[in-house]
Amino acid sequence: MKRLMMWLTRAVTAFDPPLMALLIIMALLGLTIMHSAVGGTDWRFADQSRNFLIALAVMWIAAMVPPPAMMRIAPYFYALGVVLLLGVEFFGETSKGATRWLDLGLVRIQPSEMLKIAVPMMLAWYFHRNQGRLRVMDFIVAILLLAVPFALIVMQPDLGTALLVFATGFFVIYFGGLSFKLLAPIVIAIVVGIGTLVYYEKDICQPEVDWVVLHEYQKYRVCTLLDPSTDPLGKGFHTIQSMIAVGSGGIYGKGYMKGTQTHLDFIPERTTDFIFAVYAEEFGLYGGIMMLVLYLLLIARGLAIAARAYTQFGRLLAGAMAMMFFAYVFVNVGMVTGILPVVGVPLPFMSYGGTALITLGIASGLLMSIGHYRPVRH
Repeated sequence: MKRLMMWLTRAVTAFDPPLMALLIIMALLGLTIMHSAVGGTDWRFADQSRNFLIALAVMWIAAMVPPPAMMRIAPYFYALGVVLLLGVEFFGETSKGATRWLDLGLVRIQPSEMLKIAVPMMLAWYFHRNQGRLRVMDFIVAILLLAVPFALIVMQPDLGTALLVFATGFFVIYFGGLSFKLLAPIVIAIVVGIGTLVYYEKDICQPEVDWVVLHEYQKYRVCTLLDPSTDPLGKGFHTIQSMIAVGSGGIYGKGYMKGTQTHLDFIPERTTDFIFAVYAEEFGLYGGIMMLVLYLLLIARGLAIAARAYTQFGRLLAGAMAMMFFAYVFVNVGMVTGILPVVGVPLPFMSYGGTALITLGIASGLLMSIGHYRPVRH
């Protein structure tokens, strides 16, 4: 009876009130935007409503798992994810030129999604285990733990998911104690690389030039970002139309369900990757700022939970989950507004799709678990 009462108490108190309030607001806002994007309550709106309920259940389950249990399963969860990625490489199903799915008979899964959680869990476990005695070799091992799934996901190819996995893992390594002095050369190399890319854009974007490290379609995405007008009806169409929609919203927006770019079908993928263009056209600059403020509050709450965590594992994992939200928003909004290439990253709690919502639900649940965890003192 005592254990049952403890379980019931934990079940009731599992949710973090400030975080839960933000998530409810964002879910309602997401369904509102979806209603406008699809022009009513068709099957996509109904599916998204169901996806939110599933994400809520998954979040609650994750919130019930205490951090010590997370630590115990972290290495096995990571190993399973890598094995499944290898399975995709050899036995995966190909769709639209990418091999990302694995058919296990009873269920068809996309293993790369689970690595968004498994990689930061593994790295948080690794740094927790080695805290107080970190050496350069420990950071090299951590980078290898991140590089293996990142490389396997890039090979599928799925650059958007690979970037998110890399971002969440990198944040754990950075929060784990990586010196900014070691990052400075990397930052300089990135800046020089981008500058070179922009300067020689006309030469290196020629069809006969092979970029070696990127697939042909990825090369054209970068080149289209640099100059969308080179192929306005082809590869540059997504970027041009989304930028027109965002700009046409002006300060106040055109009004709910009154977006012409949206409802005249000029915005491609308007329910998924480009849903921010739908929102910006209808609610304008003020609406866009409001949405970004909600995301900032969500990230700030996650970082506050990380700062108060009782263990190194909890601090690193919560920090990575909070910054994962940042990575999602930064890449998606940058993609829609034309400052980043189109890489297929959804907008958290807004874009249509069950897989991404489940991942975000698990991340939110982990934050709640870490937030209300109190170690038993003997």
